[in-house]
This record gives sequence, C-alpha cells and structure tokens, in this order.
Amino acid sequence: MLEIRDLVKVYPGPVAALQGIHLDIPSGMFGLLGPNGSGKTTLMRILAGLLEPTSGRVRLDGVDVIGRPELVWPRLGHLPQSFGFYPHLTGEAMLTHMLRLKGVAAPLGLPSLCAELLDRVNLTFAAGRAVKSYSGGMRQRLGIAQAIAGDPGLLIVDEPTAGLDPEERIRFYRLLAELAEERTVILSTHIVEDVAVLCPRFAVIRYGRLLATTTPADAKAGLAGAMYEGEVDRAGLAALTRTARVTQAHLVEGRNRVRLHVAGGPAPAGFAPTAPTLEDAYMLLTQASAEEPLCEAVA
Repeated sequence: MLEIRDLVKVYPGPVAALQGIHLDIPSGMFGLLGPNGSGKTTLMRILAGLLEPTSGRVRLDGVDVIGRPELVWPRLGHLPQSFGFYPHLTGEAMLTHMLRLKGVAAPLGLPSLCAELLDRVNLTFAAGRAVKSYSGGMRQRLGIAQAIAGDPGLLIVDEPTAGLDPEERIRFYRLLAELAEERTVILSTHIVEDVAVLCPRFAVIRYGRLLATTTPADAKAGLAGAMYEGEVDRAGLAALTRTARVTQAHLVEGRNRVRLHVAGGPAPAGFAPTAPTLEDAYMLLTQASAEEPLCEAVA
C-alpha cells in the first residue's frame, strides 16, 4: 500500500504545485488523471524519491519514501515522461547500459537478464537495431524494460502513451495491464482513454489539488440521466458554451456534435438523452475546479 498524506510542494515564485494531496493507492493499476501542468509529474517525482516535498509524507508498505528513499529505490520502477536514450546504441546495448547504472542484480549475467527483459516487452526482434530507428512505442517499451528490471513492487509511468499511434497504444495497454497483475502500477496521464481502458480506480488532479478519487463506473453513474447530445451550427455553439455545461464538442461529417450536462432542467431543443462517458465526468470535474478561485501559494 502506498500512503500519501497532506503532500505539499511549493516552488520558488512561489508556485504551489501540490496543495495537500491525501491518497491511498493499493496494488494493481491506479490512474492519476489531470491536464498538463496539474502537478502530476511533480507528484510522480516525489513518489519516486527524486524530489523532496515542502511538507507531508509518503510511505510504501510502512517505509518512509521521503526520509529513506534508498530503501525504496530497489523496489521501484520508474518510466519518466521524458526518457533519454543514446540514439546510436542498439536496444540491447542501451538496456545493458541502463541496467549497469541501476545496479540491478543479474545472477546469470547482464546479457541473460537483458535478453529476458527484451523478450518480456516484445523487443527481441529489434535488439540489434539502433535506438534511433525505433518507433515511439518501441522506445516506450524499452523504457519499461529498464523499469521492471529487478521485479519492482511499485511501477510509476508518467504520460506513457502520449504521441503513440493507435496500434502502439493498444500494444502498450496490454503490456501495462499484464504488469499490473503482480504489482502496483501508477499511471499518470492526461488522456482519459488511458484510464478508461486500464484503471479500475483513479484520481483526478488539477492545480495541484485532488478533485476526486473514484472508479470509471461510478464516475459515469453520477451523470446518469443528465447527459444530452445534439447538433448546432457555429453561432449556436458559441452561444451554448456561455449558457450550458458543454463537455464535448466535435465535428461529425462537418457538423458540430455537442454533448451537454443538464441537471434538473429541460435540455435545449434538438438535444436527446445519451449515455454518459468518462470523458464527460472528467470534463465536468475539471471545469468546476477551473471556476473556483485558486488557493494561495504557500510562502
């Protein structure tokens, strides 16, 4: 169990990146969902023992992550948002280099461990190719290979599917789901689909504040009977966004298709009831938080 208590991080300025995060994360897959700049990466770096908070505490199975990070690192795998590779090295050479840097134990030797990890992430076929020739998805899988070396009990992945094409994203989803069967995996993302596909439980963060901790099913159930969908012209869309809770507006065959949240009143003419989605719930949560005054930064 990962326990996060009253976590605050203030950067010079002052900028309050985290404002009292209080959260329990059990084993399995857990999502941390929020827009870019919401504080997700700051939180992931603190959980990984790479950044000290201004105040608060973090414990992994009772071990103090902040005070004794060296006790946690052997049990931790981390795939940061930006992961640097030496492009001229082969995948095998790059992974071997990272395993040496991490000091991972390899009873049968590093070549054997490297081959095992590359097979686990389905990169054996590309082991001898230069990393610069890898697709975005292949680079992410190479990053996961180093993260799971040593069989960590906690795996932190920060924005792992950003920039991946649909096929690569699906392949990566399957890999993460498999890894979550035997450890705690924290998936930090701004992509709602990542959470909808992978996470039985997730938290929403914005402006460094925890807005909700829930499940995809419960988040959608809370909107039952209050979502409507219809078509409007361009002028109508502009007027609608000023008077109604618009959760999604996108073009379908060149026409504006709009989804609205209407609680306790009639929907506009031309709008019909529709099933709520996780995207609807997320947009409503973040819209509500955007309308609230920001907390003052802590000096």
